[in-house]
This record gives sequence, structure tokens and C-alpha cells, in this order.
Amino acid sequence: MNRTIAILGVGLIGASIGLALRQNPLNRIVGFDLHQEQLDKAIDKGVIHSGSTDLQLAVQEADIIFIAAPVEQIHHLMRSVAQLRLKEGTIITDVGSTKYQVVQSARILREKGVTFIGGHPMAGSHKSGVEAGNERLFENAFYVLTPDEETPFEQVELLQEVLEPLRAKVIVLQPDEHDEIVGAISHFPHLIAALLVNQVSKYNTQKPWYHRLAAGGFRDITRIASSNPKLWRDVLLSNKTYLLQIARDWQEDFTAIIHALEQEDANEIESFFQDAREFRDSIPERRPGAIPALHDLYMDIPDHPGEIGRITTLLGSKEISITNIQIRETREDEYGALRISFRNETELAKGIELLGYFDYNVYRRD
Repeated sequence: MNRTIAILGVGLIGASIGLALRQNPLNRIVGFDLHQEQLDKAIDKGVIHSGSTDLQLAVQEADIIFIAAPVEQIHHLMRSVAQLRLKEGTIITDVGSTKYQVVQSARILREKGVTFIGGHPMAGSHKSGVEAGNERLFENAFYVLTPDEETPFEQVELLQEVLEPLRAKVIVLQPDEHDEIVGAISHFPHLIAALLVNQVSKYNTQKPWYHRLAAGGFRDITRIASSNPKLWRDVLLSNKTYLLQIARDWQEDFTAIIHALEQEDANEIESFFQDAREFRDSIPERRPGAIPALHDLYMDIPDHPGEIGRITTLLGSKEISITNIQIRETREDEYGALRISFRNETELAKGIELLGYFDYNVYRRD
């Protein structure tokens, strides 16, 4: 069955969806973006068949519409789409990381004879833009759909069928259930990472060694603090209810560990870390989650001139792409003086195998 699919926004997520859906030759992909140059790039990269900066032209023949925009822009685009001519029976979905408010806002679409189904592909990248689009971005990642109680089941099934080329694990949750879970495993960690960085930044004004020594493990565990500030402003505001409750729970637990430290309660402190270790170690290691994974290896290298050049030459000879390389001055929490970042899990596995073959001691973070 031939389908026309409109993608509103051809950034990283929209471009990756387009590339994946084009693997089905029956899909015709139409893009919408405010900037013609972005659409031109998307056409050149093979993301879309055609594109328009006119929203009506982009959606008027669409059977499926993906609103691939940040949370705040999703609301704006839905209001705009609600005023346009749409095909009867069109399914509209989004890619936002919060769902309850979006699904509530989408009620304005019902009178148009279309169906809205909230969506959240739980995969991403530290890169952005149409150039970073990757048809395998969602492979084996969870893709959450959040229909409301009035959504016809056959429409959910149809959207699941459309999403098959993404090779994602599609699951269905209630919108508020989604926000509660993702609030704890993604939104709140971003908040905590930013708090940690801001705290160390204040300390650094008095003792600049904070900045220097933070270059190792601290920088790694707070990497998500480098995320887009406006995007995370909107995410926090759109998931306010659950984040406030999570923060109160955190505050209660934090008060408990402070009390244990004040009382020098060794058993309670050890139990605190033991419980965290057991649950963390039970989490699947290589499955994509709400926070994009790192594809890094760590290795010991002899202090010889040209050693790093030899390593990069070995990797290049096998066409193994790397995205970053760093000599680590502080590595209290990890083995390895050299960290190499790879584009994806496949490239990482190839790098580990190759460097191990040449007798390098190679480690990866568990």
C-alpha cells in the first residue's frame, strides 16, 4: 500500500525517521522545515523525496504526519496543523520526550477526523541537524507510543506497522505513565547533572584546581549537563508534576544519607551503596535507553613517540571511524590513559577486536 508520510522538521530525529522509512519503497516522504536550505540538504541526503516551507503543501496528501520538533514547538505545530486541510483518517504523531501535555493539546485535532498518537523514540545522538541523520538510529531502541483512551486500536496497529523499518522495539504506555518513568530515568538525571556542574563551578571560583581535576570521571558522569538549555527548560516545565514529586523523593533519600553520615552509621552507608550497585548492575548493558549511550573504549598505551598515531593508523586501515580521542589526566575511576570514542556500537566492537589483536590492553565501561 502506497503511503505519503510528512515529516515536520528535518533535524536529527526527523531525518533519521525519514531515512529509515525510505527503506520501504511504498513510502513517499515529504519534508517540512522553515528553512529551505535544510530541505535541500534533506533531499540531497536522501531523507525525503520532496519538501516545502509551506505547511499546507507538506501535509495535504499525508497519510501519516510526524511532528519531529522540540516539545514547545510541537504544541505550536499542532495548532497550525489543526487549521489546515487534512486527509480523512490521517494519523498524526510526535517525537517529544514528554507526553501528557502533548496528548491533551492534541484533542483539538479530533474535529478534523484525524487520529493523534503520542510518540517518543528513546534514542538520540550528541550530534544534531539533518547531516547527523542515521537510518539505524532507532535500531533495538524502545519507541514508546502513548494513545489516549479514545484512540482506535487499529490506528495504533497501523502506526506500529509504519514504524517497522526503524527496527525499534515499539511499546505502548499511558501518557502520564510515560512521563513518570522518563522523568525519573532521563529528565531528573539531567537536572542533577546540571546541579553538580554548577556546584563545582562555584567552588572553582575560589580554587581553580576544581576545573582541572574534573577533566576525568566528573566530566564523564555529568556529560548530559551539556545538553541544549532551552530544550531542557521546556522539558522540565512540561513534566513539572512528576519532576517535583521525584525531587521530593530525592530530597527525602538525600536527607537520610546525610543523617547516616552525621551519625557515622557505617552499615547504613554501605547498604546505600550496595542497593545502588545491585540495581544498576541489573540494568541491561548494551540496550539503548532514554539517555544516549557512549561508545568509548579505554586503553593503556606506552609513553613512546608516535604511539597515538600508530593506533589511529591501525583503526583507519580497517575503515573504523572514531569521533574523538583524549589523553586522560585524571582516571581514578577507570583504567586506561587513552579514551577513544566511536560512532556507534558496531564500530566500537571492531575497534576493541582490532586493538586487542595487536596486544593493547583495552577496556570498556560496564
